[in-house]
Amino acid sequence: MVTTVLASAAAFWRLPHGAWTDLSAVALLSGVSVFLWRVSANMPQLNADGLAGFSANDWLAPVLTYVFLGAYAHLRPPADARRYGQARALATIASLVVNVVTI
Repeated sequence: MVTTVLASAAAFWRLPHGAWTDLSAVALLSGVSVFLWRVSANMPQLNADGLAGFSANDWLAPVLTYVFLGAYAHLRPPADARRYGQARALATIASLVVNVVTI
């Protein structure tokens, strides 16, 4: 939920007003990607912190967010590709922060 809220805020800030489909996609796909990764990959081996404070799960969940949002952009081109790319980058950063800080 936290990733969805932060990605939604980033998308609202960067995407053109009226691009509600893209805004919804960024928020929903960001939250779903983190949820699915954490549910499917929640194993002790991936949660062990090799680098203090950062586990493999922390690093890989944002990658999945980036891939989900990239696939969406290729299937349905966004209203403003440059701003969508910025929102995608911010959603990926939000995904990393949420995974390190809250999970």
